[in-house]
Amino acid sequence: MIRYTAEDGIATLTIDRPEKRNALTWALLAEFVDTVARAGADPAVRVLIVTGAGGAFCAGTDLADLARVPEDERGGRGGTAPRGWPLVACPKPVIGAIDGVAVGMGAEFTSQCDLRIASTRARFAWNFAQRGLVPDTGAGSWLLPRLVGHARALEWLYSGRFVSAEEALEQGYVAQVVPPDECLPAAYEVARGFLAGSPLSHRLMKTLVYGGLERSPAEHLAEHAEALGTCFRSADHREGVAAFLEKRPARFTGR
Repeated sequence: MIRYTAEDGIATLTIDRPEKRNALTWALLAEFVDTVARAGADPAVRVLIVTGAGGAFCAGTDLADLARVPEDERGGRGGTAPRGWPLVACPKPVIGAIDGVAVGMGAEFTSQCDLRIASTRARFAWNFAQRGLVPDTGAGSWLLPRLVGHARALEWLYSGRFVSAEEALEQGYVAQVVPPDECLPAAYEVARGFLAGSPLSHRLMKTLVYGGLERSPAEHLAEHAEALGTCFRSADHREGVAAFLEKRPARFTGR
């Protein structure tokens, strides 16, 4: 199942199938995507944390479930979930709290997060070559090289080996490595720090950063100018300036 809570501006999505190390069936994947969309559409949610239950993040696709899907339907997620990167598409900051294994699609989801915090027992593996596949969401072949460099990404993809939390930190893939019982609290600490910022600014920054990965500098600067103009005309900008001048915390509304 997918567990979802939201409190004080922070939503937590937990993949909760510990008996299968949180491996995803097609139905569970559809629920995951719908829940991410729910967080993205809720104006009360400012930050989304994605994690797994029972000492694992996500062991990827449940291959027993996959075997029941006709081969010609597997590339489309069995018809149960849309294509694309739901965590990138979410207009809020997304933090991955990764405790235990993140394999296959689970590793792909970590690449879709804006920020990753790992426990000391976290391990990442893009083991698609060992299954005769390419990275199934496309994040491993597009986002991962931009996060750790092409050579390192290809070595991880070609070998399919487990990457330790320490190596992931060394390569800049994760921001922090903490003991297992501190993984989720560390994610909440970072999330609470994000709450001081404007939701409008966060949404536009995320759009600019991911869009900028595929645009020319000239195209990016045009998009940047439009976003900056939106900010200058926004209630959040007026509130940010007023809060600074009045020496008080800002009360942003996302407008």
